[in-house]
Amino acid sequence: MSAVPSSATPSTGAAPWYAGLGDFLKGEADAWLFVLRVALSFFITGWLAMRMGLPQPGTAMMTTIIVMHRQSGMVLAKGFYRVLGTLVGAAAALAIVALFPQQREPFLLVMALWIGACAAGATLHRNFKSYAFVLAGYTAAIIALPVISTHPGQVFDSAVARISEVMLGLVVSAVISDTVLPVRLRDTLRAAVRGQYANFLEFVREAVQGELPRERMEQAHLRVVRDAVTLEDLRSSVIFEDPEARARSLHIQQFNQRFMAASTSFQSLHHLINRLMRMDNTDAAQSLVALYQPLGNALQSAASLAPEALATRIHAVHQALPDRAARLREGLADRAQAEDFEVGTGLLLRFTHELEAYVQARAQLLDRVVASDGVEQVHFVRGNDHVGAGLAFIRTTVTMLLLGAFWIATGWPMGANAMLLATIFSGLFATVPNAVRLTVRMSGGYLLGLVAGYACEFEVLTRLDGYALLVAGILPFFIVGPYLTTRPKLAALGLGYAMGFVSILALTNPMVFDPQHFFNDSLSQLTALAAALVSFMLLPSVAGSPWLRRRQMAALRAQVRLAAQGPLPGLRHRFESMNSDLVHQIVVHTTPGSEDSRRLLAWALAVNETGRALIHLRHDVAREPLPGPLHKQVDAAVAALADFFQQPSRHAWWRADQQLRQASDAAREEAGQRGVARQVLRHLRLVRLAMVDDHSVMATYIVATDPTLEELPRAH
Repeated sequence: MSAVPSSATPSTGAAPWYAGLGDFLKGEADAWLFVLRVALSFFITGWLAMRMGLPQPGTAMMTTIIVMHRQSGMVLAKGFYRVLGTLVGAAAALAIVALFPQQREPFLLVMALWIGACAAGATLHRNFKSYAFVLAGYTAAIIALPVISTHPGQVFDSAVARISEVMLGLVVSAVISDTVLPVRLRDTLRAAVRGQYANFLEFVREAVQGELPRERMEQAHLRVVRDAVTLEDLRSSVIFEDPEARARSLHIQQFNQRFMAASTSFQSLHHLINRLMRMDNTDAAQSLVALYQPLGNALQSAASLAPEALATRIHAVHQALPDRAARLREGLADRAQAEDFEVGTGLLLRFTHELEAYVQARAQLLDRVVASDGVEQVHFVRGNDHVGAGLAFIRTTVTMLLLGAFWIATGWPMGANAMLLATIFSGLFATVPNAVRLTVRMSGGYLLGLVAGYACEFEVLTRLDGYALLVAGILPFFIVGPYLTTRPKLAALGLGYAMGFVSILALTNPMVFDPQHFFNDSLSQLTALAAALVSFMLLPSVAGSPWLRRRQMAALRAQVRLAAQGPLPGLRHRFESMNSDLVHQIVVHTTPGSEDSRRLLAWALAVNETGRALIHLRHDVAREPLPGPLHKQVDAAVAALADFFQQPSRHAWWRADQQLRQASDAAREEAGQRGVARQVLRHLRLVRLAMVDDHSVMATYIVATDPTLEELPRAH
């Protein structure tokens, strides 16, 4: 599995000055179409809210800002989870007010605990599921806080009004995004599926034919992780947009799981061959290269072949492998060389079987008729850190308690407003790295929005009458925010501007122009932003921090214990998806090409290779039990491996190596009598070759003798 030198790069000519003009114009057109959809949603929602006599049209209009997205599927997904969060938050508000209708102190305590719990829940989920937790906390506050001091009995009316306003904003946003020149998320999903499929097949073909630069081989695992997580994120959102995508959801999950399985097996095979070459076991390595050569020929022009035809080619290669391997094995006289060749043969058989299944899954996605019969039920399991959630709970709860105490002590009429906005920012930024910097950027945009709101409200709207003129007066100020969100570097500034502008405008019917209330409301909102900023400075978000990366690396290594001890049903899917999610969480906060990035990649490959070997070993033993003594030795080796990955040390490595040796010797003695012992020997041999590789991440732990003996005092 050789690779071409990294210097083999194609030459490129200078592009003409106008080459990027088309892309620029297309980008600008997409941005302004997005602004058009947001503006239509915003103003239609406001008009309907006023026509329906809702008490706070501004809340409905703010909803359109919060759920805005350039793709319709994302708007629908975000809206769905906002509905869930709103309903749960409304129920929580009713319950808390019912418990403490006239006692502000215990009410604020329980409310702070609820908001903190919602912020913690947000850190344990991805995408818009996280957003639903934020909304559950924010909705409870927006319903209960305004009425607790004056009219607690109106909490039910407040809940009905807020739910009605939010639902109106969601419905209008969904309809506009789905009908006015929509950008379909399903197109992005289909492109992601096509890209993953074509790129992986081409990667395998180039690798087995020695046409791939070495650095691309090293980075392939990170690309696999990114593609797997991206596809799952898209699938979980597109089901809200497209009925066909909903019907094919299980097929997409199965396609993604088979992709992860095949990529892991291929990487194990690639590293085994490189390892054998470094160990001067070149005969076995060259025999394996000759063994997989027909696979490279089968993948020629794979992108232009129908998946069914390609699956037939791969199946033929898989069927011919045992006979071809037997002939090649005859040329290996050395027992160790023959054993290493058998390890590679087993990996290649597994990989070709998984590659065929992956191609067949692609064929199922292309079928016109959607059939769920025979589709494996799989789930993408996430890897979470509950300590980070605990810190988010403490930070948010303390912030809410301090603001509540300030409200009670001062009797500030706008104290409830300050708590409301602090709830939003504390929840939204609990899951992001460097929350202080993002809060500063959002605050800058928010301040600009407040200034624009003042100019719009008191310099423009006071001179206009009627909804049509109101739209004309607000529109020039409003479109700045949505447009800025289309620019990645200015997205936080644009979102802050839009939220600040809409929040301070607080449109009502009839509109009331009160400069004193305006400045008090502005002060309360800036106080909330300052409180959120200080809370993130005193107790920073752990997302992306070195401390959390170390914990995530430990969790990644602990996946080997899951492979060694977890329940076998569904274990492979759970193992691979959790690995992908953990690696993705770490790599997005790691500098590409850095030492941390290389070490992450090395551990991820070691965990994948060892974990998959242990899972297959356990499955083989479950199908055909081993003799008692051999079973005990294999269990001891598996446990020692789990201990080493859980807490790497030289002593743990030495103990795992000793247990692997003993279990391998015992399995070798039984290999002639029991087929399962031969399979077990292959798995153990594969793991041990990785453990003794002095070019792997385990190299620093390799020792010749038990290091604990070196620490004992010498006899005189």
